[in-house]
Amino acid sequence: MTGNDQETSDTLCLNATNHWLILNPTSGTADHRDTIRQRGAQHGYTIRETKHEGHAVSLTKEAVGNGVEVLAVAGGDGTLHEVVQGLAEVDALDSVTLGVLPVGTKNIFATNIGITNLEQGFEVLKTGKRRSIDIGFADDEPFVLSCIAGLTAEASLATSSELKERFGSLGFIIAGIREATEFESLHLNLTAVLDEKEATWSGDALCVLIGNTRRFAKEGGQANVEDGLFEVVIIEQMPPTDIAAEAMSHRLLGEDTEHVHHLKAHQVEVRRLDREPIRFSIDGEQQTHDELLLRTHPQVLTVCIGSTYTPAPRE
Repeated sequence: MTGNDQETSDTLCLNATNHWLILNPTSGTADHRDTIRQRGAQHGYTIRETKHEGHAVSLTKEAVGNGVEVLAVAGGDGTLHEVVQGLAEVDALDSVTLGVLPVGTKNIFATNIGITNLEQGFEVLKTGKRRSIDIGFADDEPFVLSCIAGLTAEASLATSSELKERFGSLGFIIAGIREATEFESLHLNLTAVLDEKEATWSGDALCVLIGNTRRFAKEGGQANVEDGLFEVVIIEQMPPTDIAAEAMSHRLLGEDTEHVHHLKAHQVEVRRLDREPIRFSIDGEQQTHDELLLRTHPQVLTVCIGSTYTPAPRE
């Protein structure tokens, strides 16, 4: 069953009998703790607060061990990543309904499923419909948003709203070059598998973006979160003076460009071709690997969605 064929469940998220809420009190502006605890208590949630990095993983396992049916996450994308990791580690991705209360800095996942503020998040938990979405795995680590090779956290943080609006995903690259005196390209090999057919790319890249639920570029850059496929974008090495023009053409005019390539795949392998390990950002978490195997797990996670949600929105 594809994302287009999937019927939205009419079962409301509050029909479950066991509700837990994992709260990160330091997410975002860190001023949401009392509001969330009050609202959560009103709806009968068992509330657990994170105390340190990685704590949401163990709290999720505790919730599953106590038979949780609806699990609300009050935090940002990092907290959500830990919760999904906890569900995966106890093989509970398909047995829990997940709700998101967006109180982080970026809340990319919440926006992708149609939830833009805390009030809406609580309303969706109360009356929202459910959809089953894809999850990606990078080796054994699950992710809901993306796996990015070669794009540093500094570049992401440096990207202004103006750059994002004008250039889309390539604004990250422009910001990265502005921040660094040198932007070292990746020398890598990428193999993508779709319907038992392989496509291979080798060479020098500025970055590789492998998306599950995140928009990267106008043409082919939106990952459909219910089709069981990654959206892969390869941005080749190019002279710094060409990047702005390339980004403008790609983002605003929607044209295929010389240095940007798109693939769809249910499996992707990224392997280094020199001595330097590849830097990856997996849902924003920085890691290094010599090689990484990524696979999709189609429609294994049930989430409460907002009314504007669509699996693959178009501009």
